[in-house]
Amino acid sequence: MSASGTNSKNKYSILLPTYNEVENLPIIIYLIVKYMSKSGYDHEIIVIDDGSPDGTLEAAKQLQNIYGKDKIVLRPREKKLGLGTAYIHGIQHATGNFIVIMDADLSHHPKAIADFIKKQQEKDYDVVSGTRYIGGGGVYGWDFKRKLVSRGANFLTQLLLRPGASDLTGSFRLYKKDVLETLIKSCVSKGYVFQMEMIIRARQLNYTIGEVPITFVDRLYGESKLGGTEIIQFVRALLYLFATT
Repeated sequence: MSASGTNSKNKYSILLPTYNEVENLPIIIYLIVKYMSKSGYDHEIIVIDDGSPDGTLEAAKQLQNIYGKDKIVLRPREKKLGLGTAYIHGIQHATGNFIVIMDADLSHHPKAIADFIKKQQEKDYDVVSGTRYIGGGGVYGWDFKRKLVSRGANFLTQLLLRPGASDLTGSFRLYKKDVLETLIKSCVSKGYVFQMEMIIRARQLNYTIGEVPITFVDRLYGESKLGGTEIIQFVRALLYLFATT
């Protein structure tokens, strides 16, 4: 199928869960619109703000005035309710047949979305996942300790779960919409470890997974949401999935 034929048929709904991203949101939305428009892909950006006290939602409303309500869809919630529920909320309002999930903090560069789409079309993959651990993938801006924790977590996951994908904790992915809906229903995690469980469930359900190397860049503005609580959640979830899959 030609690229132009594929472009006219498919629509990509990009979900951006946000919490205190007032500095990052205008930049990430500008970049998404720039690269998606350049590639010719039909798209919409769904902003799911969880009651940010820093004015993220107000910034999103201004961006909606600039780019239009058909391109920027606002679906805020009153408070933080977890990443998994944010995606459920976003999907309910998505009009695309493909869903892109990514961070709003500039850790993921929107120019890679076109690579995800091309990879998906190669073999009609159900899921395409960005990976820091193969090919030209990597991490920029992390100290040695954080790199060690990330590598260690990924090594343990590979050892115990044999997931068939090289990067389980990444949150830059492309899904067929119906596949994502099925996976979310099968997941029990709702926080940081939600991403890991999604890939494990995809393997269980025999969905096909493609991978694209990405460079993860540490956030420029704001504070990282990853802390000790998330690490404890990760270990618990890893053991739970090991025991039940």
